Order: sequence, then C-alpha cells, then structure tokens
Amino acid sequence: MSSTETFAPPAPVDTDGGNITITGLRKRFGNKTVFDGFDAAIPKGRVTSIFGPNGCGKSTLLNIVAGLIPADAGTIDLGRNGTEPRTAYVFQDYRAALFPWRTAYKNIAYPLQIAGYSKTEQADRIDELAKMLGITFDLSAHPYTFSGGQQQLTAVARSLAIQPDILFLDEPFSALDYEMTLSLRDKLQEVFQATGVTMVVVSHDLEEAVYLSDAILLLTKPPTQVASLLEYDAPRPRTLTDVASDEFNRVKAEALRIFQSEVRR
Repeated sequence: MSSTETFAPPAPVDTDGGNITITGLRKRFGNKTVFDGFDAAIPKGRVTSIFGPNGCGKSTLLNIVAGLIPADAGTIDLGRNGTEPRTAYVFQDYRAALFPWRTAYKNIAYPLQIAGYSKTEQADRIDELAKMLGITFDLSAHPYTFSGGQQQLTAVARSLAIQPDILFLDEPFSALDYEMTLSLRDKLQEVFQATGVTMVVVSHDLEEAVYLSDAILLLTKPPTQVASLLEYDAPRPRTLTDVASDEFNRVKAEALRIFQSEVRR
C-alpha cells in the first residue's frame, strides 16, 4: 500500500438502516485535525473492533458515535429504522466509571432506576445479568473492594442492564491482567451470542481485535480515513484453538500489513 493510495469507506452491508453510518465527519482539537471528511459504515448485529495507529482517533471516533463528545461537522446515523436505539458504554477506566459510594448491586441498578423499573423488576434483571455473566462475587459490597476484573464485570453488567441495542467499549481489557482479559472477552462473546447486541470495541491489541470481532475497522494516520474493513467469520463460541487457525492468521497478517504500511507512511 503506497502513500498515494486512496481509501474508500466500506460499503454498507444492507440498505434498510441496519448500519451505523458516519458521513463527512470532521473533528479538530486545537490545531490538530483528527477527522476531515471521514466516512464509514459499521455493521449492526455484529462485533466490530476499531484498530489503527496511535493518535488516529480510535477513542475519539467511538465517543463521537456514542454521543459523548460533539463532532465539528458531519452526521452519525445509528441505523434507527424509525426508532431510537438504546446505547450503553463500557469505559476503559472502570474505577472512575463506577460510583464508589454505591454497592455493586446499586451500580447495576442505577440505569434501571432511571428507566423507571420497579424494585422487583430491578432485582429480576440483576439476577438475570448475574447468571448471564457468571457473577459469583458479593454484589452487596462496594466496587473498590473488588479486583479489577470484578469491577469491570460490574461495569459490563450495568451497561447491559437496560438491554441496549448498541454497546460501545473503549479498550475494556487494557487495565486487566491476561487471565482476566481471557475471561472477560469470553464473557462478552457469550453476551453477544445470547443477546445479539451490536458491539463496537476500541482495541490496541490486534490479536484481541481479530479474536473478538466479526469485522475489524482499520484506520489510517490523521487526518484519519478508513484503511479497510476486514471480515472474520469464524463460528462462535471461539476458543484459543481458533488463534492457531489458518483463517485467523490470514486475517491477522492482512490487518498487520495494513497497519504497518500506515505507521510507516
């Protein structure tokens, strides 16, 4: 891939509003231009990882699409099909994201309270989430007494409480040790299989991005454009055996080739 090669945004998978569509996105921070006419289509009903060089705006893109920070220009269409999708967000810094004065149970219950669920409905939903995620630690304790993995699992449970249509995750494993990373990414696979929730994940680990995803959105250096949208369609549940497969290594090698070409450009 030469430095003069132009990149086209991935074509939408369908035409009925089933994608998250980003058109003409512009974003500057001071004198730094991150996006200048950025276009992309992120398929719904799948897991998509966002991967690219340092400083390319991976987390900024996620935050703009999630509505946490404003764009300077452009449009974001969440594929509403006439209805407003429910969205949720799992932050990288789970310690800052959880309310330290509330127990884990009350942290998970918080969005349910806001949505008007009764106490009985809250208890039923939290019990359902605990079973889905395999939570065995004491939810009546405060999160600061937990391990990092338990805190992030609490944050994931809270994000899933209102049954979102789209779940945004900003480097959800980066503060965890390897053992907890393996455990949590398998939990997220199980959540995806059980619910079909669209997941958009920012990752700085290429193997993790390929393993978890159905598609990997590769970005260029700023001003950022889409370098490629690679597909990985291995059946789920995926296991560590998949990491040794020819298809996994083909997709990973192609992603690495594109990434290195961008870094050197």
